[in-house]
Amino acid sequence: MALLPRSPAEFGSARYWERFFRQRGNRPFEWYGTFPELCPVLHKYVRPRDKVLVVGCGNSELSEQMYDTGVCEDIVNIDVSAAAIRQMSERSGSRRPKMSYLLMDMLHMDFPEDHFQVVLDKGTLDALLTDEEEATLAKVDRMFAEISRVLQVGGRYLCVSLAQAHVVKKAVEYFSQEGWVVRVHQVAGSEDKQQFVLPIFVYVMTKFRKIPGSAQQILEICPEEQDKPMRVESAEQLVAAVKDRQHYALLCSQLSKSPCGEQVSLDLCDKESGRPRYTLHVVDSPSVKASRDNHFAIFIIPQGRETEWLFGTEEGRRQLASSAGFGRLVTVALHREQHYEGMAGIQAELSGKVMELAPPNLPARQQVPFLSVGGDIGVRTVRHRAASALSGELLVEDVKGDGSCYFRRLIFLCNRNVVQSEARLLPATALPGQKKRRKDKKKPSLAEPPAAVDKSYLCCQHHKAMVAGLCLLGGPDPLPGTPLAVLVVGLGGGSLPLFIHDYFWPAHVDVVEIDPSVLEVATRWFGFCQGERLRVHVCDGLDHVAKLAAEGTIPLAQYDAIMFDVDSKDLTVGMSCPPSAFVEKPFLQKVKTILKPEGVFILNLVCRDAQLKEAVLATLREVFPLLYTRHIEGEVNEILFCQPSHEGQREPAELGARAQALEGALRQPGRPWDSSYVLADMLQAIKIL
Repeated sequence: MALLPRSPAEFGSARYWERFFRQRGNRPFEWYGTFPELCPVLHKYVRPRDKVLVVGCGNSELSEQMYDTGVCEDIVNIDVSAAAIRQMSERSGSRRPKMSYLLMDMLHMDFPEDHFQVVLDKGTLDALLTDEEEATLAKVDRMFAEISRVLQVGGRYLCVSLAQAHVVKKAVEYFSQEGWVVRVHQVAGSEDKQQFVLPIFVYVMTKFRKIPGSAQQILEICPEEQDKPMRVESAEQLVAAVKDRQHYALLCSQLSKSPCGEQVSLDLCDKESGRPRYTLHVVDSPSVKASRDNHFAIFIIPQGRETEWLFGTEEGRRQLASSAGFGRLVTVALHREQHYEGMAGIQAELSGKVMELAPPNLPARQQVPFLSVGGDIGVRTVRHRAASALSGELLVEDVKGDGSCYFRRLIFLCNRNVVQSEARLLPATALPGQKKRRKDKKKPSLAEPPAAVDKSYLCCQHHKAMVAGLCLLGGPDPLPGTPLAVLVVGLGGGSLPLFIHDYFWPAHVDVVEIDPSVLEVATRWFGFCQGERLRVHVCDGLDHVAKLAAEGTIPLAQYDAIMFDVDSKDLTVGMSCPPSAFVEKPFLQKVKTILKPEGVFILNLVCRDAQLKEAVLATLREVFPLLYTRHIEGEVNEILFCQPSHEGQREPAELGARAQALEGALRQPGRPWDSSYVLADMLQAIKIL
């Protein structure tokens, strides 16, 4: 291994390269970047009549192949190694009369200014820029200055590189500051991934006259799968884009050699907008016995169902992969506001990319199946989009669930993978006495009034648990007909307060919602409407509770039940519901003040930080002596039922009996009831903390 340098710095030494080529002999040395790989880029930027300078040519065959295939013939090759120049001159001889080899240092070239249309560098910059020491950077500056001097305006400097971060940064910053257009191409790799894992890049720097006082930079990147360049705003963004592609190549290499212990996630972005188009999760199932036909499969998650437990959690995807019976399953989530041409279109778009994620030992020419639920990609229609000063961008979308059911969802785009509110839509049927629309009539547009919402159906499991918590209220039987006063903080789509209003007659429900845009969306798109027994206060829940607790003109302890279902906009905290201010002790004491002694305070807690969660529970215990909890299966949500004293404590058997009695009263003839909603089931898993 005497050909290897003792240190990276030797790559920049003329003595090292002279010894290298003497010992290597006449065998061509291609460090990286073969002619077939580079050919598409060379044809794009090198014209047959161009005068081309190759700096640091070594004994690579690249110049000979360019000459022999007609890319161009007027090529001057220079190198600091006399051995390499002698070998190459002898090898070409008289067969390539228009091509020459000169012993010359690229830092001190003898050519006149504006002499070449193209300067080509394959690995030379990488060899020189081995570190960021002052002496090394001075050499690189000299190299760039010489290239700039001998290149004509409009000429191109093509640099083939492995694109280490400090190399990309130096080249991009130097030439962009000189007013040149900088474009980075990723070169399509060879089939032999074992030989070289890292992708190869070509920096294309096009020389323009520098305009005094102009700070405009034109920086672009061309991924290997597309020809159209993508504009970036800064050198840092360009370096980051290159690094992303390097990480992806390393990931593919690792996945091709061994199973992945943990699930791997990555986004594939739209070529035009740069926005995520697909989210992929790679899931390996070691327990699946391998056969020829079950190595690898792709599962397309129907649109709108990516948040379901089976598709949206690690455990769910692990179960999906195991039940599908494949050693490696790649799940594919489709992003909203992207257009897809059905399953066949997705398969054509993804087939090449997903094969890069194939498992080791996949048989050659193996057909990889694309799977889905029911064989389709689902339906997602964006009905409404708005911008709120408090909640940011939000949208309302209709999605198709299992079977023929459709659901309407409210999404805050600041947390686009979380369904804020959901409601089931009633089937579109003609009203009594209304004629059916003729088939040739124009279909309704998206701007028409929304389909009717099924107000009897609670989509969210945590809402079902919160309603079941009303069984904890004092009194012999919590039956409808008993006047109830309920405060709900957090409106969302309005399904929770609407359900209580409709089924717990004659309950009076006060709702507090800080964002008027949410109230507008709930009213227009989710069938929410106010009345004598249902009022909305548009204000901060903290202020509203504090005001009620402080007012002396009305009797305190006025609510039978208080429910908090408030999301937090602070994504830096490990608690997404409620905001931390809602579970601080002074505020909870105010909540207790406006709650009846036999009442119940119900809190939807979503907290991934175990230490923070324990602190919240400890604070709740200080204020509310009796505390129950109900974990929602498959979700982070935990519903906490808090009561002011131990006097209201009930045993599970008693709670079950109360739940059955309440449900029997709620299931009145002629009133729709979701048969899957069993109050007693919701209280079975309740625990006293």
